[in-house]
Amino acid sequence: MTGNRDDETVATDDGVTARYYETGGERVLAFERDGRTAALAQNSDGYAMVTVRRGTDGDELERYYGFDMALDHAAELLGVRVAELPVPEHARDMGM
Repeated sequence: MTGNRDDETVATDDGVTARYYETGGERVLAFERDGRTAALAQNSDGYAMVTVRRGTDGDELERYYGFDMALDHAAELLGVRVAELPVPEHARDMGM
């Protein structure tokens, strides 16, 4: 992941760092653990499926309607349980 952005929210727990930020067209929740990354992205309107990628600019791996399912996939990519993923407050309403 890249360095801190001025507009991002960061949360860390059990060796997993989560960064939430918004770009011109997307809401992004990126996780990092031991050099591995997983990113969830949704359009800025907030009414679209959540995309799972290996990194913030990576290719789409899968799309999910539910945030919980996208988190499950991200946890699998990082080799942790879903409960170990810190989710910043601003990202908790992602998904349909």
